[in-house]
Amino acid sequence: MTTMTENAARYREFKMPDVGEGLTEAEILKWYVKPGDTVTDGQVVCEVETAKAAVELPVPYDGVVQKLHFEEGVTVDVGTAIITVDVAPDSGYAPFAEAAEAAEAATAAAPAEPAEDEAPKGRQPVLVGYGVSEASTKRRPRKGVSVPEQAPAEALRAVQTELNGQAPAAARPLAKPPVRKLAKDLGIDLATVVPTGPDGIVTREDVHAAAAPVAEPAPVSRETTPAPAEAVQASDARETRIPVKGVRKATAQAMIGSAFTAPHVTEFVTVDVTRTMKLVEQLKSDKDMAGLRVNPLLLIAKALLVAIKRNPDVNASWDEVNQEIVLKHYVNLGIAAATPRGLIVPNIKDAHAKTLPQLAESLGELVSTAREGKTSPAAMSGGTVTITNVGVFGVDTGTPILNPGEAAILAVGAIKLQPWVHKGKVKPRQVTTLALSFDHRLVDGELGSKVLADVAAVLEQPKRLITWG
Repeated sequence: MTTMTENAARYREFKMPDVGEGLTEAEILKWYVKPGDTVTDGQVVCEVETAKAAVELPVPYDGVVQKLHFEEGVTVDVGTAIITVDVAPDSGYAPFAEAAEAAEAATAAAPAEPAEDEAPKGRQPVLVGYGVSEASTKRRPRKGVSVPEQAPAEALRAVQTELNGQAPAAARPLAKPPVRKLAKDLGIDLATVVPTGPDGIVTREDVHAAAAPVAEPAPVSRETTPAPAEAVQASDARETRIPVKGVRKATAQAMIGSAFTAPHVTEFVTVDVTRTMKLVEQLKSDKDMAGLRVNPLLLIAKALLVAIKRNPDVNASWDEVNQEIVLKHYVNLGIAAATPRGLIVPNIKDAHAKTLPQLAESLGELVSTAREGKTSPAAMSGGTVTITNVGVFGVDTGTPILNPGEAAILAVGAIKLQPWVHKGKVKPRQVTTLALSFDHRLVDGELGSKVLADVAAVLEQPKRLITWG
């Protein structure tokens, strides 16, 4: 006879991992497998989107997919089971899933309410990085669990008694701790809320819906506002509402935090880059740059690296907790990139140590990876300074907002043919405007001006890449 312990070893659950720097949730974008499919250890089974990027998740088991716990488009907390794999499909029938789910339903029926100021502890390793604490990785109870010839409540009690000799606590509405806190803050009794989440879990939306006042019926008029639909627009609608989530949500939060934390100062300079544009054309035919993408951004990046070398104090960050200025002796150069999922800022690690061909190769890989939507969270962490090229949109310049944790960001405007005084005569020259935003807690006006002036000087006379570099 097959025991529950043997079945537990046979049916393995893969839980949503922390795919980068303590992220708490991810949205399932696409499943690459379905129940009944055979999978191997390391095979990619789904693509998820976190607050930073889209990431493909490999399953760490060999076997047959038994169940996908969530549909595409659902946001899942880290530590929650997303797929179950039968790792011994040739061992015959074993009704493990139903009994296991019933046991977990009984165990999770009364989750403990954590204190708000309790420090996280007991974090355990997951597929990538470290996940949430053990207490938060328990699965929620599932609907439709039944044991033959027993009522649902009796079945739960029987399984609970078999596991630990104790009967389960009284039934309690199922909700995650943050949702419970929200309900408490709004004065909502969870027992009165109709759950719409997977497996009967009360969601934030359910709590907000319960808290919303019930409007009195009113006759339809021209001024009546239709109820918003999630990313749905009727043929005669004048508005479309799009849920803010994933990369776009993270970007919005980061920009708000940066704009209202770091005191921004932005300075501008207009510069003749005709010689730089000529050098770009020459490098395209240089054998050492063969097969590499050479464009003005490459030389602008190199110019910024030279300016940082001459003014290293600009490459710093503000440590609010310890009240310290952290000087970075390396440059992880961020490049702002617009993608279909929103703005991301991957960075080139140790860009200061790269030769021009190496920098060109890294830029090319960064851009192509971003366009494919394959940028990893690691590639977007640890940046020290950023370049945003708004000129590709035909814009003269802008006042960029700092990437959180950085002290400076350089905006590059469109390069245009303009009348310019050159050698005492007005001639058509290729001109652009640069804008440098910096954190005034770290960078004063003199330092910021020197950095911007040095970037402009290199682009005006690119031979300074040699004399200054």
